[in-house]
Amino acid sequence: MKYKRILLKLSGEALEGQEGFGINFDKAVEVCREIKEVKEKFNTEIAIVVGGGNFWRGRDNTYMDRTDSDRIGMLATVMNAIVLKNAFKRLNVKAKVQSAIEMNRVVELYTKDKTMDYLKEGNIVIFAGGTNNPFFSTDTGSSLRAAEIEADAILKATDVDGVFDKDPDEYDDAKMYKEITYDEVIVQNLKVMDLTAITMCRDNNIPIRVFNKEKGNLEKVLSGEDIGTTVK
Repeated sequence: MKYKRILLKLSGEALEGQEGFGINFDKAVEVCREIKEVKEKFNTEIAIVVGGGNFWRGRDNTYMDRTDSDRIGMLATVMNAIVLKNAFKRLNVKAKVQSAIEMNRVVELYTKDKTMDYLKEGNIVIFAGGTNNPFFSTDTGSSLRAAEIEADAILKATDVDGVFDKDPDEYDDAKMYKEITYDEVIVQNLKVMDLTAITMCRDNNIPIRVFNKEKGNLEKVLSGEDIGTTVK
């Protein structure tokens, strides 16, 4: 299937520096170089949601107020989005950052109309700040933005090869699905995206493609190769 417009979900860990923390700018440039190449090759409009786990993982912090902890995580995604914008700039790619959190002296506030204009002008748009609500993950932010911009699919680049019936790091006999329905993901409580995100994708008929973030796989997905797992 040829995708006219995609929402690419990247983890913050894709940009992390030494010892699994912070930013490695060279690594960010390599991630953006691959995105640039597929955009040019397939003439695809690309929006990105990036996580903040390389700076902060609020769900692992049991000492802070959950709302405040989630706010820190949202700010981490803004930092990562700014890094990505600068990495694209290094590669002479037009990119814009839009945040759900109003901080006009730092990044632009998200509006759908502006996003659509940017995409049509050939910009890559990087969404930051989650949904500007605590208790909602960047997965939910991805599904929300994908629905708003009418993306053909969410492409989720992860550390594993696809969606498994159980954790492949813990079980040698874990089975990977090539295709699975939204409802099967919900019933089996598979850790693809959180429940809110899966439900929103189902209700808006947005397929999710989960694949390993290894270099070259994004091009394979857009080329139609049979890698990863499709949730639809």
